[in-house]
Amino acid sequence: MTEIITLLRCIAPIIAKKKHKQLEIIIQALLSMRGRITMLGLSRWSEKGGSYRTITRFFHSKINWEEINWMFIKTHLTKKGSIYLLGGDEVVVSKSGKHTYGVDRFYSSIQNQVIKSLAFLNLSLISVETRKAYPLSTQQIVRDKRRLYQR
Repeated sequence: MTEIITLLRCIAPIIAKKKHKQLEIIIQALLSMRGRITMLGLSRWSEKGGSYRTITRFFHSKINWEEINWMFIKTHLTKKGSIYLLGGDEVVVSKSGKHTYGVDRFYSSIQNQVIKSLAFLNLSLISVETRKAYPLSTQQIVRDKRRLYQR
């Protein structure tokens, strides 16, 4: 498990020291626990410095995940001289219920119809040589209800 913490050293220049330490604590707890993953479970499995309140604060803070993903991919997963492509794709995940943020009706090409779901736009760096994709950014697509009714 300590190997993962050493891999995180590359993001130290772009994230605050306190947030970096909290991320280490959360990752160790996440990898230690099994079953359902919740913030309460993370706080129970974490070491000193991983209280429920600390974990809640971490997940409510603004973190530039795109920059962290890019730094991690650039440092550990890319090779000099290789060819990479930037690809984007919209992903639709079926979801029932009324209280999930962003639930709407989106077209699913797998089911070939419009379904109640969540939609996400993903940007990935694709290695031509290894045929692997590394996600750089994921953004949820949320429709503005006001624009739909202005016609």
